[in-house]
Amino acid sequence: MRSAYHKQLAELTTQLGEICGLAGAAMKLATQALLEADVHAAEQVMRDHQRIVALRAQVEKEAFALLVLQQPVASELRAVFSSIQIIADVERISVLAVHIAKIARRDHPKHVLPAEVSEYFAAMAKVAIALGDSAKCALISSDPRQAGLLHEQGDAMDDLYRELFGVLIDREWQHGVLTGVETALLGRFYERFADHAVEIGRRVIFITSGVLPADDEISVY
Repeated sequence: MRSAYHKQLAELTTQLGEICGLAGAAMKLATQALLEADVHAAEQVMRDHQRIVALRAQVEKEAFALLVLQQPVASELRAVFSSIQIIADVERISVLAVHIAKIARRDHPKHVLPAEVSEYFAAMAKVAIALGDSAKCALISSDPRQAGLLHEQGDAMDDLYRELFGVLIDREWQHGVLTGVETALLGRFYERFADHAVEIGRRVIFITSGVLPADDEISVY
């Protein structure tokens, strides 16, 4: 009975990892919509989000079912409750991609971003996709060291966002306040993506160790 229970927990974790992969792919498509004024990519992000919403409902249902199947021990409780929290973070990541896609679609066929900031968003998207992949690998492997990589990638995203903000407040910025504010907001969506991915890493460590580390501590595991 216990081995079957653990098998179901492992399957739940694998599902979470696969959904993380979908969320990372959504951010890749959202960036394509943003940088290339690709309305089809934007609409695909929104369609894919509905799939992630449905998968969240399914995972939550399965997680709650595991709670009532039998009396779980402490490590099992950590895994189930963390899964519920992780799926909320994954869906939020998908929502951030939807926000970006909606802005891209709204301004189609025009490009939302001035040309001089495109390179920052391309770089932030690269980090976001790597974060999605790392979160997926950390979940499926239950490896704290893999989870620790998320902190380093999150720091890289923070650095890029600071560089972007420096461009926006520079005296040479020629695109007005409104464009600057929207560009900063779009950058913030990528930064929040990283924050949620790092939170997933913290939860992976909590599942395996019973300790919930601070954001800046997960790289030591």
